Amino acid sequence: MARRERPFKGRHFTSEVILWAVRWYLQFPISYRDLELMLRDRGVSVDHTTVYRWIQAYAAELEKRLRPHLRLTNGSWRVDETYIKVKGRWVYLYRAVDSRGQTIDFRLSARRDAQAAKRFLRRALKRHG
Repeated sequence: MARRERPFKGRHFTSEVILWAVRWYLQFPISYRDLELMLRDRGVSVDHTTVYRWIQAYAAELEKRLRPHLRLTNGSWRVDETYIKVKGRWVYLYRAVDSRGQTIDFRLSARRDAQAAKRFLRRALKRHG
């Protein structure tokens, strides 16, 4: 229970830095190494593998909390998918990205199958179509 109340306890970096990196990763099509460079430009020296671990630890919770605040689409968008590790388990990250590269919706799925992709696409069309 203490972990849920204080999710950043024991981390070397502040919660603000961790949330920047995880939010940017979920919102934009960006690599861990690019995030490392962006954080370095802001005076934070962090390795890309550390950013990777933050994504594993916090992506699922942020998905629940960020969804209501995602940007509206500009009308033109596509869906992409990637395979990432979250809390030690491999999951699929489906993202709906508009023509400016802004993430407008995303979904984490334990399975990669046609049904999961169709569910995500239907939900994305309902919200942003």
